[in-house]
Amino acid sequence: MQDNVITLRPYEIRLSSPVATSFRATKAANSLDIDQQKKAEHRFSVAADLDSPYTLGLIVGASGSGKTTLARHVWGDDVLLTALDLTRPVIDQFPEHLSYDEIAGMLCGVGLTAVPCWIRPAHTLSTGQRARAECALQMARSDDVVVIDEWTSVVDRTVAKVMSHCIAKHARAVGKRLVLLSCHYDVIDWLNPDWIIDCNRQEYKDRRLLCPGFQRAENLEFFVRETGRETWRFFSRYHYLSDGLAGGLQIFYGLWHGLDQIGFLAFSNYIPHRKDRRGSRMQLHFNRLVIHPDYCGFGLGLRFLNACAALVQAKGYAVRGKFSSTPVHQALSRSPLWKLVGIERPTRISHGSGMERPLQGFRRDVKLFAYAYIGSAA
Repeated sequence: MQDNVITLRPYEIRLSSPVATSFRATKAANSLDIDQQKKAEHRFSVAADLDSPYTLGLIVGASGSGKTTLARHVWGDDVLLTALDLTRPVIDQFPEHLSYDEIAGMLCGVGLTAVPCWIRPAHTLSTGQRARAECALQMARSDDVVVIDEWTSVVDRTVAKVMSHCIAKHARAVGKRLVLLSCHYDVIDWLNPDWIIDCNRQEYKDRRLLCPGFQRAENLEFFVRETGRETWRFFSRYHYLSDGLAGGLQIFYGLWHGLDQIGFLAFSNYIPHRKDRRGSRMQLHFNRLVIHPDYCGFGLGLRFLNACAALVQAKGYAVRGKFSSTPVHQALSRSPLWKLVGIERPTRISHGSGMERPLQGFRRDVKLFAYAYIGSAA
């Protein structure tokens, strides 16, 4: 039995730019005794194994270090063409042969989970949301290597790490080959790439054997605290239902990263409470669960909900949930802290005293999932 032979191929590129000969350019160069011709050229050489199987590669280095030129040299001039049309909704730009569920899975996989972001023209999305949409489209349209330039270069560094973790997880889940180009080194641990080409140092690092058991040294910290209903206005546009909040008894929580609120959750009393001999507790239903799109795909939604449900239960309430979101249903169905207590598809709505009327509008005949929180308040 022969051992697998790893071949390092040489990749060499030469970058050059025209030399300015104007009076001012020449004077500026002469002031520091600069060799204009030499400074106008950049040579890059590295030996790398880009042929052995991999899922995720990273080309990193400062602007002008040769990342884009190297990518075109290896995978062709068309590899960096943009797929996202900013004038059209993202969901309408996927190949026709894909089903709605397949498209939804791809968008959620890259962390673009807010349905309102799918149906608006792409130019209304944030920079981070566009980057996720571009990645999803490229992966849906190509069976070959997908190369994304300037990955996370113009977003907040925490958001960059969240996005990197999310896209790496999705690429490995679907088995797509993805190469990302970035000028930032702080995303390396969050991507956990199979290989890295460092254009600054002109060196190649193979991490294929390291990746499966790799543990990040850095952690991101988020915390929960009660908040007012006024913060809902910053999150309502990302929720799939109306932007209104229920009346009556309510408790609101925010999810925070540093000084920034990145999540919102409400608990509301939908069912009139009548005390009986069994000492039943008042029920509060969770609703309006939103994580800001820049932080989606990191598993924060379920953790945020579980933390808040424990806090509400500790206040003496029974925690329930009734909703139509399939992703939330799938998440809770896998959690030992929640129990599915019913699935219904209502066509009529009750108004008390036994009076009912047909349910109208887009909410008619929508499947609803009912859950009870059975975790410990501790």
